[in-house]
Amino acid sequence: MDSPANLKEKAPETFKADFELGNGKHFVIEVTRAWSPNGADRFYNLVKGGFYDETRFFRVVTDFMVQFGINGDPAVSTTWRTASIADDPVKESNKRGYITFAKTGAPNSRTTQLFINFKDNTFLDSQGFSPFGRVITGMDVVDQIYSGDRERPDQGQIQASGNEYLTKNFPKLDYIKKVTIAQ
Repeated sequence: MDSPANLKEKAPETFKADFELGNGKHFVIEVTRAWSPNGADRFYNLVKGGFYDETRFFRVVTDFMVQFGINGDPAVSTTWRTASIADDPVKESNKRGYITFAKTGAPNSRTTQLFINFKDNTFLDSQGFSPFGRVITGMDVVDQIYSGDRERPDQGQIQASGNEYLTKNFPKLDYIKKVTIAQ
C-alpha cells in the first residue's frame, strides 16, 4: 500500500466501485465527485491502492449504518490513521444507501473509515457528514452484512492488531475481499 503523500490523484467526476465480499456477493457504489470532492478523491485513491481489500465491517448498528475502513494490516493503519482530508460542505443528504466518511467532532478529521446508511439519517447532515456516493446495486447485500457483534469490536485493537484480532475474537464478521473501480 502506497503512502498518503503518493495517493492524491483527482477522481473522475463520476465513477463506480465494485465491492466483492468474502461470501462472493457484490454491491456497487456510484460516486459523484461534485457532492464531496475531497471525499471522492480520497476514496478513489484508496480503492485504486487496494486499501479496503480484506477489511472487515467492524461496526454494524441495525437501523442506522454499517462502518468499515480500518486496514487489516496494522502497519498500513498506522500510516493512514493521521492522514486526514479537509471537510467538504454537505451537498447531499445521508439517505438510505448513501456512503460517507466517518469523522470525529474535530474539523478535517476524515481519514479512511466509511459508513453506509441503512436508512435516512438526515440528522447527520447538520453534523457535517458529507456523502460522496450511493449504493446503486446490491443494497440487499449491504442490508445482510453480519450484525451480531454490533459495536463490540474495539477500534483501538483493530488499529493495533488488525485482522488477527478480528478473526480471533469476531470470526463471523463479513469482510470486503476486494474493491475495484468498475469500467
